[in-house]
Amino acid sequence: MLESIKEDYILSNKKSWDEVAPRFFGRTALPIYGPFLPTENELNLFGDLSDKKVLEIGCGSGHSLKYMASHGASELWGIDLSNTQIETARDLLTDFKTKLNLFQGAMENNPGIPIKYFDIVYSIYAIGWTVDLRRTLQHLYSYLKPGGTFIFSWEHPLHNRIRQKGEQLVVDKSYHEEGLQQCEPWDKPAIMNQLKLSTYINELIQAGFQIEKVVEDVVIQEEINSGDPTVWYTYKKASLIPPAFIIKCTKNTEWSR
Repeated sequence: MLESIKEDYILSNKKSWDEVAPRFFGRTALPIYGPFLPTENELNLFGDLSDKKVLEIGCGSGHSLKYMASHGASELWGIDLSNTQIETARDLLTDFKTKLNLFQGAMENNPGIPIKYFDIVYSIYAIGWTVDLRRTLQHLYSYLKPGGTFIFSWEHPLHNRIRQKGEQLVVDKSYHEEGLQQCEPWDKPAIMNQLKLSTYINELIQAGFQIEKVVEDVVIQEEINSGDPTVWYTYKKASLIPPAFIIKCTKNTEWSR
């Protein structure tokens, strides 16, 4: 069981996501991994998706699952905290003949997802919403077949530690400070887990995953919003520090759990 305060955070986040879901329709979905990151078209991290059973953590409006269906996945599974997002995803994917299973629920719990079943588990810009990373990764590890792949993207931990003040970028918060915090860009209650990159990597290893690739590359094609310090992701900032990262790992076949 999760601690009661973490359950409270999940309920608060669910309420906020149900309200703001329309704002995020189709945003940050495959082949896009996140702001200024290389795309799946460039990275080819998933490889051939033909006949693959896939599960998305934080499936949102369903656009990444749509990408999976259009590239040959045989089964589409998704979980999202928001009822609104799940209903939107169901509507979006209704015309696909691919087998579809969607769950409304927290990624920290298993709402009925099969064990050792999936070729691929992935999460596009959602994993940082977990209030218990270790518990979440234990579930994700259990869902994968031996040798299965887990890929996720998220905001780089450096990004919100460094702020634009006038023409300068300054370190505004300690990189070493970790824990559950209010998401600053939001005007509604929204609790996110502020963690170091090493914490993500070490927790993946602890869960049994083998790290295959870490991507912090920045792709800048033009100076988008470069002079506006109120924009969360800017060209100026991205030219100095990575706004986001991707990790690809596999389920270690030597681990029995």
